[in-house]
Amino acid sequence: MKKRLQFGKVKKQIDYDMIRIIGIWVFKILLVCLLAFVTVFYFGRQVRNSGDSMRPAVLNDDIVLVNRMIYDASKPKRGDIIVFKPNGNENARSYIKRIIGLPGETVQIKDGKIYIDGKILEEDYETTAIEDAGTAAEEIDLGGDEYFVLGDNRKNSEDSRMADIGNVKRSEIEGKAWFVLSTKGNFGFI
Repeated sequence: MKKRLQFGKVKKQIDYDMIRIIGIWVFKILLVCLLAFVTVFYFGRQVRNSGDSMRPAVLNDDIVLVNRMIYDASKPKRGDIIVFKPNGNENARSYIKRIIGLPGETVQIKDGKIYIDGKILEEDYETTAIEDAGTAAEEIDLGGDEYFVLGDNRKNSEDSRMADIGNVKRSEIEGKAWFVLSTKGNFGFI
């Protein structure tokens, strides 16, 4: 076969199948990146616990993952472990505590027992005895968007009993703690 001389440009054919395959891959990569971003933003916010106020559920220096979306779909419940900024102060560190009192309820601590609307609260999680009732020695009426929170280690906890923390407003709640990451063996769902 003899080669012929060509004067002029040879037209190249566009491979539409290759363009379609590349487009599908780009779409899949963008979709995975979007899902990863949404998952991390709403379920993967990390908060480092400072202190032993939530022992044994959350230990000092444990990293807690926060679900920021759950309270958009439902209301916080008694017993939930929440992450919040006290008094809405964005510059303050995030606190991790357990919800004890719900909006509209009356909370009081006397003789080391918690009373909700005059009835003793039965708790099914491990706590320490309450030695200092703080401001809850007198009845505390919770407003329509206020929650009363306590640490599980009640001997060593800054919580709603203290005047500088007080009742936690719904707008101050960042989300629900749902998973603990720890190098000390405290690892898993809360």
